[in-house]
This record gives sequence, structure tokens and C-alpha cells, in this order.
Amino acid sequence: MKIDLNSDLGESFGRYQLGKDSEVIKLVTSVNVACGFHASDPDVMAKTVAAAQAASVGVGAHPGYPDLQGFGRRQMKLTPLEVKHLVMYQIGALQAFTKDHKLHHVKPHGALYNMAAKDHALALAICQGIQQVDPQLPIYGLAGSELIKAAQEISLPYAQEVFGDRNYLADGSLVPRSQANAVITDPQKVAAHVLEMVKTHAVTAIDGTKVKLQADSVCVHGDNQAALAIVAYLRKALTQVKITLQTF
Repeated sequence: MKIDLNSDLGESFGRYQLGKDSEVIKLVTSVNVACGFHASDPDVMAKTVAAAQAASVGVGAHPGYPDLQGFGRRQMKLTPLEVKHLVMYQIGALQAFTKDHKLHHVKPHGALYNMAAKDHALALAICQGIQQVDPQLPIYGLAGSELIKAAQEISLPYAQEVFGDRNYLADGSLVPRSQANAVITDPQKVAAHVLEMVKTHAVTAIDGTKVKLQADSVCVHGDNQAALAIVAYLRKALTQVKITLQTF
């Protein structure tokens, strides 16, 4: 069995430092780099991309809503065309820092990701934005969501993503961060959560429901305070059961 292990990184801004990016990069197989709208700045983008490429890690763009103060986790009402353009803009910004202007994938961030997981028009706008920049550039989207359906609809490559450090609802969506049980911080619980999803193609929701899903890539959020410990433990747990970590 093979799985991609990704993390959302490059989310510092100016003098404000977030996460342990340089250490996490060494343990994952792909990274999603903030593009300046919800977090990051040109210096952080350049530094993060350089570190990831030096470690031979897949570099993906992580576009979000233009909401620095809310870290891109507040819902915004934009038209599908506006969303398409903001995705294109952020992909282009990150491409400028990569070798030969090549990216590995695109993964929407925060509220944009979660809204598009349920809103087909929004999901389609994101996929069309990616496709216009590069039709061979995969999208990382919530497993079984509208993001995956939209990618399939327009023949955009895609990876179905699951979350090691997040709990699930019975409909396959993530528990909102406004709820106390949304985030998992115990490395052992994260590992058990991921092994269930990868090996059984299902996840146990907080109400006990078994939700079927396909796991092509597993995400651990870089802003989780336990991110480094989680990734290190998870990597060990996966390799111990002969699951190969490999970029999607």
C-alpha cells in the first residue's frame, strides 16, 4: 500500500512565525504552501518552496480567501468567476518561486475548501481556475466531496484527501472548528485514525457512523501545535505496517 502524506505550510507572515516548517518538510511527501491571501508573504513563500524542493517534496499551491486576519477560515460570498480568478492568481504567484514554474498540485485552504466540498458551483470554479493555468495540475480535495466530483466532471486530475488530525461528521465532512472535538492532537489517536482510513477505506464519524472514502493523500495541518510530533509518529506508524509514503 502507498499513501501521500501532506501538510499545510508556509503560513508565517512577516515577523509572525507559525509552525515548524523546516522540520515537518523532512517528514512529509508533499506540502501545500500558502500563497499570500490567507497567510504567508513573498519571503515566506520563497523560503518554503526552496526548502521543499531541496527535500524533493511535492510543492502545491494552497489558495484561500483574502482574509489574513481570519486565516482564511471565515466564509466569504464571492461569485464563481471571482473564485476562479483568485485561485488562478494565487497559483501564478507560487509558480514564480518554483523551479521551471512547475507545481505538483493545488489544494484550496480553509473556508474555501470546506465550502467547495459541498457547493458544486464553487468547486467547479476552483477546478476551472486550476485547469486554465495547467490542465495537468491535480487538485487535492476532500474525499468524496463536490471538489472531487467537479474535477471528474472536467477531467482534471485529482487526489482524494483525508485528514489525520480532524474528526468527521456522518456526511463525510469535517467537524467544524467551532466545535471542541474538531481537532485531534494526540499522535497515537491520529495514527489510529489514519490507519483506519487507509486500510479499511472508511472513517468512523463522531456519531459512530462508518463513512466510506478513498484515501490518496493524508493531511496533517502545520498550524496544529502538535504537528511535528504527529507527523513523526504517523510516519513511523505507517511504515511499521508496510505502508509506503510516496508523493501522489
